[in-house]
Amino acid sequence: MRFRDKVVWVTGASSGIGEAVSVAFSREGAKLILSSRNGAELERVRRACAGDGHRVVPFDLTRSDSFPAVGDVDVLVHSGGVSQRALAVDTDLATDRAIMELDFFGTVALTKAVLPSMLARKSGHIVPISSVVGYVGTPLRSTYSAAKHALHGFFDSLRAEVAKDGVVITIICPGYIRTNVSRNALTGNGTPLGTMDPTHEDAMLPEECARRIVDAVAKRKQEVVIGGKERFAVPLKRFFPRIVARMVRMK
Repeated sequence: MRFRDKVVWVTGASSGIGEAVSVAFSREGAKLILSSRNGAELERVRRACAGDGHRVVPFDLTRSDSFPAVGDVDVLVHSGGVSQRALAVDTDLATDRAIMELDFFGTVALTKAVLPSMLARKSGHIVPISSVVGYVGTPLRSTYSAAKHALHGFFDSLRAEVAKDGVVITIICPGYIRTNVSRNALTGNGTPLGTMDPTHEDAMLPEECARRIVDAVAKRKQEVVIGGKERFAVPLKRFFPRIVARMVRMK
């Protein structure tokens, strides 16, 4: 019960990593605020969570003018977002903007809504869910990768600004996790792909990913990369960038 009675707000909580991490935090005694656009699915997740006192608060991350007031938050987990499966040349600019609006600007806007309360209390923990592609850009994910790279820049800077105020930043970088992320990924014209990538079919279960996320938050880690062998692309990119560039090229 490492998070007993702590208020944990999870976006993207209606499915995938967001759902799994919500359940995992509930088993650690947290009081959850569950958010996404799908209220019915959030109710299902609430019923799956351990304990009581959890709240369902649906809203749209792309509409910062309608963010709900939820009171003090101890841990904010940014799991809301969408991926991409299209060549850059085939992706409409409107789709690029939609991905950035949700994956980057929505995350930043909600952080800014919650941060003043954390600073006033000299306590808080912000957990952006990035990706391995936040380090290693791969084909068909140009704008998604750009959004994740942007999250690293923003939250690395924010960490340096707020460390003196007791606010902790833990960046989570999943690789392949067995969720519907590829099914929901946007194609060039903004419609969902609708199929699962082969790389995700036998990937790590979201429950295991969530366990590692909760552990990383409990240990106040700055960053953690989670997944299978694809996670080694991060150190390889740092020390052998030309090798990684050749590895990710489309055949």
